[in-house]
Amino acid sequence: MAVVVLSLILILFSFNAEAQTPSAPAPAASGPINITGILDKAGGYNTFIKLLTSTQVANQINNQVNNSNDGMTVFAPSDNGFNNLPGGYLNNLTTQQQVQLVLYHVIPKFYSFADLQTASNPVHTQASGQDGQVFGLYFSAQNNQVNISTHIVTTQVYNAIRKDPPLAVYQVDKVLLPEEFTEAKPPSQSPPAPATKESNSTKPATAADEPSPSKNGAAAAGSQIGFALFGLLSFAFIF
Repeated sequence: MAVVVLSLILILFSFNAEAQTPSAPAPAASGPINITGILDKAGGYNTFIKLLTSTQVANQINNQVNNSNDGMTVFAPSDNGFNNLPGGYLNNLTTQQQVQLVLYHVIPKFYSFADLQTASNPVHTQASGQDGQVFGLYFSAQNNQVNISTHIVTTQVYNAIRKDPPLAVYQVDKVLLPEEFTEAKPPSQSPPAPATKESNSTKPATAADEPSPSKNGAAAAGSQIGFALFGLLSFAFIF
């Protein structure tokens, strides 16, 4: 009987202890995805953050991954990657080209690292469709390493800054320069060369340049008449 009473006491004590122990708070729901916040927390992406902001591509990414079922993949060039560009490269781009450059680093689909290894080339980026051009990226995998190429630049895809759906963000150490930016344009038709004046030494003589025969003949005849009159007057003066 004592054993039963003791068991009941222990059960009641355990029940009361559990009831008085506060339950662990539920994890707070994570806030909306912010691409610039992700890059800022990772550090070393200041130039890319500025471009994402100035071109408003950051807003497009945030709106799509937060308000739709469509995932996205971003390849983020480090500050060192931008520093290796030719001097003044970004400033020489038009506003439209700057937007296209940023969109060229964004794929409108979520790609895990494993997905990149089996991607079907070319993979269309967000820059595709403008001016009827296809801005594509090319992936190759070997020994669990993924390389990304634009046919102008080739670099390795490094560890993911973020790898959870709906947004994957990968580090690249080079700026992905679109092949379309370097395609040669057909030369414009040059205007005809202005006509040059011919020098006097090579210009053929014309009638205007030659002495008028009528004027010269009249002058010679006048001289002969003058001499004749002078002779007659001299002869008359003598006699």
